[in-house]
Amino acid sequence: MLPPKPLVPKKGRGAVSNLQGRHEVNRREDFDDGWLQRVLEVLQECAHPVGLITKSSLIERDIDIIGAMAARRQAMASITLTTLDPDIARTLEPRAAAPARRLRTIRRLTDGGIPVSVSVAPIIPFITEPELEKVLEAAHDAGAVGAHYVVLRLPSEVSPLFQEWLQAHFPERAQRVMNRVREMRGGKDYDSDFSSRMQGEGVWADLIGQRFSKTALRLGMTGNAQRFEKLDCSQFRRPLTVPAAPGKSSGGATGQRELF
Repeated sequence: MLPPKPLVPKKGRGAVSNLQGRHEVNRREDFDDGWLQRVLEVLQECAHPVGLITKSSLIERDIDIIGAMAARRQAMASITLTTLDPDIARTLEPRAAAPARRLRTIRRLTDGGIPVSVSVAPIIPFITEPELEKVLEAAHDAGAVGAHYVVLRLPSEVSPLFQEWLQAHFPERAQRVMNRVREMRGGKDYDSDFSSRMQGEGVWADLIGQRFSKTALRLGMTGNAQRFEKLDCSQFRRPLTVPAAPGKSSGGATGQRELF
């Protein structure tokens, strides 16, 4: 079904929408409802800019729509690439696209005229962190023009699950990993402070940031935020029609609420 809240006010110009998550489904039947395609069609009709973030190759089925929007500076995509090691990837996300498949997705989106950035996330000390430069280089070779990163975040119940995973797959590194994580989180497993929650703090976080910045600069993968800001909101117009959700009427107590 379509999002329950309007993307823009009744009056005024549009703002960039960020679509994340729906391409993450791992079963084909979960995706066949066509939710994202209908949202993209509405955004295309009203010239509403959009950024898409995903780790799945399923985004390729919408290249025609996204590419047409990108040609008007109204779409970009970001592909999450955590590691190049297929074994690590398989243990981290056993049902997600393999690293090589994600790189092919970057290439296909790029060939479709869509600006692509890479999200190097999560950076796990002593597990994926040693690959940082190689991940950026591989994404660049596949066509990515921007990049950003996120160090490992372990809020609330995620921490014990991650530590269980560590003990199962990397027992000899588990203590080192957690020590480094805590050094970047003020001595805790996680710090939700807005200014540091994505990239951490302290000496080790700074070193990761320096490595990332140096490599991104060398490859010309800079200005990721600026690329997002350059999406054109000036062409926005209210759509003539908004498709109803599958099996729902366009109004009424049980119908899909209006997108605009």
